[in-house]
Amino acid sequence: MSKVYFITGAGRGLGADIARQALKAGHRVVATGRRPEKVLEALGGERDTLLPVALDVTDPASARSAVDAAVERFGRIDVLVNNAANTYGGFFETISDAQMRAQLETNLFGPMNVTRAVLPVMRAQRSGHVVSISSLAGLVGLPGTTAYATSKFGLEGWMEALRFDLEPFGIRTTVVEPGYFRTELLTDASSNFAELSIDDYAERSAAMQEGRVRMNGKQPGDPAKLADALLKVVDLEEPPLRFVAGSDAIEAVAVKAGELLAQAEASRELGTGLSHTDAA
Repeated sequence: MSKVYFITGAGRGLGADIARQALKAGHRVVATGRRPEKVLEALGGERDTLLPVALDVTDPASARSAVDAAVERFGRIDVLVNNAANTYGGFFETISDAQMRAQLETNLFGPMNVTRAVLPVMRAQRSGHVVSISSLAGLVGLPGTTAYATSKFGLEGWMEALRFDLEPFGIRTTVVEPGYFRTELLTDASSNFAELSIDDYAERSAAMQEGRVRMNGKQPGDPAKLADALLKVVDLEEPPLRFVAGSDAIEAVAVKAGELLAQAEASRELGTGLSHTDAA
């Protein structure tokens, strides 16, 4: 059954792959990006089932305008894919306050802005599916990712709680946690480095930047295969609340789950018996 997909960050990287797979599967696609002409170029030109729309996810008015254009063209929105993102790499003290706030504006408040614009449409339909692309770094803290992990951990918490808001309206939610995929996240267009210089971090900062440059284009995951898998997840009768993508992510999340269980058990002796004596 044909659906209407609304995809952010569809001009390149994973967003473009998701849009291509959706079009190939016969869906209608609202493909958004800051420059619609680049989106159209990335997706192979005009067609009846494709609507390229300008969208700056950090601007609520831009989100509302894009949603209005989608509904005017296709009449509904069945699947929202919050994909647009960037990354600020570096150690916490070397990330400026402005950079940290910019990271959250795009990766956390951006999906919130777009989702807030889409939800009235889905509520009126009493159906829909909100998909947000998180990261392994949204579940597991990694070196040099304090800004990025903050944004993705926040995205995870928001999505986990949002499901309870939306379930009564027949709206599903899924958060996707990819491992290392060969997207464009580490290219100059999406990747930024800490702007503050502190001698104590200098050696590790240089090594981290060099490592990111070396890794770009060599990540094991194939984003086209991830896009195909994501469409299959959306089509499930009972889509998962979380979709962990990539063998590396699955293994790392399994280890993290074990660590959480172990930490809960280790807290049992001192962490229990802390209630008021008059509590039931």
